Amino acid sequence: MVAHDDAGGLLPIKRTIRLIDAQNPSSREQEEPSNKRIRPLARVTSLANLISPVRNGAVRRFGQTIQSFSLRGDNKSPSSTQKPCSRSAAPTPPKRRNSVLWSETLDVNMKETLSAKEIKRQEAIYELSRGEQDLIEDLKLARKAYHDPMLKLSIMSEEELTHIFGDLDSYIPLHEDLLARLAEATRPDGTVAQIGPILVKWLPGLNAYKAYCSNQLAAKALLDQKKQDPRVQDFLQRCLESPFSRKLDLWSFLDIPRSRLVKYPLLLKEIYRHTPNDHPDVQVLEEAISIIQGVLSDINLKKGESECQYYVDKLEYLDEKQKDPRIEASKVLLCHGELKNKNGHKLYVFLFQDILVLARPVTRNERHSYQVYRQPIPVQDLVLEDLQDGDVKMGGSFRGAFGNSDKAKNIFRVRSRDPSPGQSHTLQANDIFHKQQWFNCIRSAVAPYQPPVGTPELKDLPKLSEEAEENNPSVSSAKIQRRQSTLCHMELDENSSECGSGTDTSEEPKAARSFRIHSGLRRTREKARLSCKRKETLV
Repeated sequence: MVAHDDAGGLLPIKRTIRLIDAQNPSSREQEEPSNKRIRPLARVTSLANLISPVRNGAVRRFGQTIQSFSLRGDNKSPSSTQKPCSRSAAPTPPKRRNSVLWSETLDVNMKETLSAKEIKRQEAIYELSRGEQDLIEDLKLARKAYHDPMLKLSIMSEEELTHIFGDLDSYIPLHEDLLARLAEATRPDGTVAQIGPILVKWLPGLNAYKAYCSNQLAAKALLDQKKQDPRVQDFLQRCLESPFSRKLDLWSFLDIPRSRLVKYPLLLKEIYRHTPNDHPDVQVLEEAISIIQGVLSDINLKKGESECQYYVDKLEYLDEKQKDPRIEASKVLLCHGELKNKNGHKLYVFLFQDILVLARPVTRNERHSYQVYRQPIPVQDLVLEDLQDGDVKMGGSFRGAFGNSDKAKNIFRVRSRDPSPGQSHTLQANDIFHKQQWFNCIRSAVAPYQPPVGTPELKDLPKLSEEAEENNPSVSSAKIQRRQSTLCHMELDENSSECGSGTDTSEEPKAARSFRIHSGLRRTREKARLSCKRKETLV
């Protein structure tokens, strides 16, 4: 087949083929399939992919710019590649509590009749009431969502659950009683005229929390131990992922009563701050604040004794000599925590009110205890020394044994006045803050046993008394003369047996004795001055 142009001339073969293809588009389908892979146009997601690589820098940069635009568009385009439908569903959002202010529930006309201070007072009272409602809900939730299911599924025994949860159910009526009293005192317009008498009668009932707060340390230890059980861990994790938990774990619910107790003084002071001076609630609120502070003080005291006894029971002794009656009799644990010794080993240090105990944490049969390290040091014999960074080279690592670049920081030393072997310990805290806490706590504990400032420590008390008398001649002149005359008479009696006349020799012994007394006083003063110069940190 030959093609002609408009003038009747023959066309080149290539142009003839193009003309035939244009006139017969169906002829391509009758051709044999080609082995050449053709990239479908649908897969071309960027105009830059259609540009062949060239050496021209300007064209290359233009292609890169187009590619960057196309990538941005792909990220935002809804037609971009999506994950299959088997993707896990989004977690259910946690349940949130409504935080509505008291003033938001009032009518506009009602707001205009109240002063700004009265509105703030009613807001504080409303916050107290809302907090009681939330606490009751959390106590019921802890029982319904955690205690009862674990008991029914035999995840924990009833004894273990009682040890962890305590008597939470018994505190619900206590807080419901306060809500009922506040509801009775609320007037139709939503305001509470006088809240002081209600609080004075209700607050002493919070002493019921003494047993619960005292058991918290042991309950937390048992809960942490039970978390090692896969069934317990799986159950608690499922609860944590549920909406009702509000992303709070079980211990957060169990600790809510204690945190609520701490808030009561703040809430009462806020109500008192916005109460006018001529209001009948002023004096009653002062009494209520005093009551809640006393209740919290008693709870803290009971909790401290329980915590102290808990750690005393956890101590293990390697030698009977380590047992000190002051440990068993301890009622207050002033400070405790983890420190490192000079060798880099971790020690757990307990500072009771009368004795310092160093121990090593050990675990036997899933039971955590503390093995007493060396001999406990009584507080009355305790000496505290502050060490500067780099004063002592701490061990514990191969790198630190040969390098001098890393200086030991946050270190101090405790030792006993009794120079027994092994009674000096160089301890290292994690940071300067913890070191200062330990230093202040130990210093306060030994302060009652510290000698008065400026008083030298002298063993020979008669000499110190003589020096004090010499410094006050008006008081001591008669005593010195009396001593001298007595000694002279004694020497005269001895000399009278050897010599016939005692009157000739009486002056010489008297002068010699006076010289010895003054020289002894000078030695006492010198000893006191040297003792004061001795540099030793006693706290």
